[in-house]
Amino acid sequence: MPCSLRILAIGGLWITGALDTASGATVLQAQDIVDLPAEDSPLSADFEPVYRIGSAQAAAEWQEFFAVQGIGFDSAGNLYLLDGADTDGGRRVVVVDASGRHVRDFGRVGEGPGEFQMARQLMVWADGRSLVSDRMRGYHVFSPDGQFEYTAQESGGFMVVMRRGLRPERTGSPTALVRDERSILRMDLSSAEVGDGVFVQGWVPRERTELPPVFSFEQALETVGDEWGFEPEVLFDAMPGGGVAFSDSSAYAIKLADASGAVSRILRRPIRPLPVTERMQRVERERHLARADLPATQLGGDPPPSVLQMIDRLREAQRAGVESMQFHSEVPVVAAVRVTWDGSLWVERSTEPGTDGPGAIDVLAPDGRYVGTFPEGRLELPGAFGPDGLAAFVHTDEFDVPVITVRRMPREVR
Repeated sequence: MPCSLRILAIGGLWITGALDTASGATVLQAQDIVDLPAEDSPLSADFEPVYRIGSAQAAAEWQEFFAVQGIGFDSAGNLYLLDGADTDGGRRVVVVDASGRHVRDFGRVGEGPGEFQMARQLMVWADGRSLVSDRMRGYHVFSPDGQFEYTAQESGGFMVVMRRGLRPERTGSPTALVRDERSILRMDLSSAEVGDGVFVQGWVPRERTELPPVFSFEQALETVGDEWGFEPEVLFDAMPGGGVAFSDSSAYAIKLADASGAVSRILRRPIRPLPVTERMQRVERERHLARADLPATQLGGDPPPSVLQMIDRLREAQRAGVESMQFHSEVPVVAAVRVTWDGSLWVERSTEPGTDGPGAIDVLAPDGRYVGTFPEGRLELPGAFGPDGLAAFVHTDEFDVPVITVRRMPREVR
């Protein structure tokens, strides 16, 4: 496995050198830089409606949703929803077919095999197998017909299974991609023991406090106060064939890595990041403080007293860190990176901190061409992309009851 990654600029090409210390060899691969247009070309967000389910006036009991914790499609166009309360996590998985007809429910709260205690994420592979990430128990894997198969677990316990942003790797294998600090990991979920390794290493904007492989709560607490505002996240999504598209800096630079993890192309637009102002700093600090002040039950479940004490100490450290928060000088241009079923990229751009509504969304074709832009405020990113141009959007009605609208996208943006 490469232990270091160095980027060199040579004659207009970016060269990445991965040093393999086991063999002593350095593998170099050219990275194609694609400069995209500076001007936006507006796209219409008028998609063909396919079906709508949910709302306070739901036509059937199965459509009475509490909170959609996760959503995904399989290759047949079936839509899977992890439904449950915000505080306790998912209670069931609901499956509907490509026309919106109810197929089945599976999963339930409990302590038996495959039952949920604090289900927070749903992931669906193309073949219809699904995974429910449970903070308390691990990763429950279900067959295409909703039968429980096994629970995959990994070392590290409670904190490890809180990983967010699971994406099914699009290779036909029971693997997934997930972010870990500045890396993207590949997780092998084919058996009851999870295996993982670094797939892509992102850019590291500052030196971080490293914890030992085995660490105490006190050691972890010392790292909590290191708060930075407007730090560029590693934003990513899986691509067909096993690659990944990701952003890891404040600039508009979408990196495309192949199934080996090697970056072969960088898509750029000349859009400058917003400079951070004092007002933006104030808004960001208030946002972090509001998160730190959430009751423990809102953070998930009803913890025992010993865990509540740990949570209280953690929040105290978070508040102290937020009060002394440091800030990067720019707001990252990219807010989200998503990949459609057919391999097009949807790149949402950041709005000014403190404003409501979605940012502009650029659509880039699988070959890297710029297709156009949904203007700011016109379209939310879909919760999931499916085959044949399907896209599922999750919102709430006037009673805060979840509503899922599935639409079909025109071919140019699929």
